[in-house]
Amino acid sequence: MAPYETDDSTDTGEADELRSGRRRAARYIVPVTVVGVAAATIGLVPALADSGDPSLPKITAQQLLDKVAKSDVQQLSGTVKISTDLGLPDLGGLESSLMSGATRSGDGSSADPTAKLTELATGTHTLRVAADGPDKQKVSLLENAAEYSLIHNGKDVWGYDSQSNEVYHATTSVAPAKSDETRATPKGLTDEALKSVDDTTSVTVDGTEHVAGRDAYKLLIKPKQSGTTVGTISVAVDARTGLPLKFTLTPASGGAAVVDVGFTQLSLAKPAASTFDFKTPKGAKVTTESGDSASKTTPAPDHSTRPDKSGKPGKDLGKSADDPTVLGKGWNSIAVFDTGGKGIPSGSSSGSSGGGDLGGFLSSLGDQVKGSFGSGTVYSTRLINALVTDDGKVYVGAVTKSALVKAADAAK
Repeated sequence: MAPYETDDSTDTGEADELRSGRRRAARYIVPVTVVGVAAATIGLVPALADSGDPSLPKITAQQLLDKVAKSDVQQLSGTVKISTDLGLPDLGGLESSLMSGATRSGDGSSADPTAKLTELATGTHTLRVAADGPDKQKVSLLENAAEYSLIHNGKDVWGYDSQSNEVYHATTSVAPAKSDETRATPKGLTDEALKSVDDTTSVTVDGTEHVAGRDAYKLLIKPKQSGTTVGTISVAVDARTGLPLKFTLTPASGGAAVVDVGFTQLSLAKPAASTFDFKTPKGAKVTTESGDSASKTTPAPDHSTRPDKSGKPGKDLGKSADDPTVLGKGWNSIAVFDTGGKGIPSGSSSGSSGGGDLGGFLSSLGDQVKGSFGSGTVYSTRLINALVTDDGKVYVGAVTKSALVKAADAAK
């Protein structure tokens, strides 16, 4: 994610548009992009499950994928542990606060789901989740002596930050099962990974395991393409219901998992109706979003864009103005944003008008690069890399730095 300088002569309308572009780009680079990267396409390689503990009937990869696709668990409650290690420097929490500030709504409400999402970009967190059909879901982020809850009940969406005693309220006609917080569950991440199928990936069954006291098959996903930073994705699939119980993404560079999300406790009983009730606490500051804003907090990338025979981006089918252009295929897909602003110049300081403290933080991570596209800065993590060009283009993907530069050159 990177901020951009705006010309001093930019009027208020243009400045608002640039800020909107920056927020859209930010949402893909931390950690929504981590989730989005799991949407890389998948090819099927039939394989039988190895013997293991627990002992389960043999199953092929295709059969296990079908089991996941047919899974229809409507009611559940439990605890999810999520660990994220993007390889960001340890700045005593400063990096999380800066990222959060970059993606907050205009009023800066700490209860805005977009603001809270960035806390999942680093470290280990515990989520309490509950669901009762498509109209009732709750996700709570447990923090030190505090809690953040996001509740969907009918047309109402409530967010509450107990630390600041702030409330976010919106109404929506779209069930937020695709919201950012819900995507951070094993099922949400697995759904993203299984959206489409082609020959860019091998999929096998890699034995069995116990997760949250339940018997599960292990689905192993490996890219066939070179140039991606993704190593493997492992999904523990509940043997009885097909519900994904654990999702682990390991980078091609090895080491600890970049994303490790799994249930530690799980009940498939119907949650109490009171679980989804919300009453505004006394003295709380309430921010109300108008319209159907709750369904618009984070647009999902449009993967209908495909390159034509010349290798250039094809026509975007159903693509809105907020969606990025997508270059490449499968695990080598790169999302491209045009923010209309200027990239961070080399040596930008934390006090510059181009991005304040966040600009200084990101500049310390960046590598200056040049090509036929011009010049820019590459910001790297263990999984997601982003190239910010000096003319305001942002190239983001789970690909190597050289792949980003090559894509920017080809787009010229």
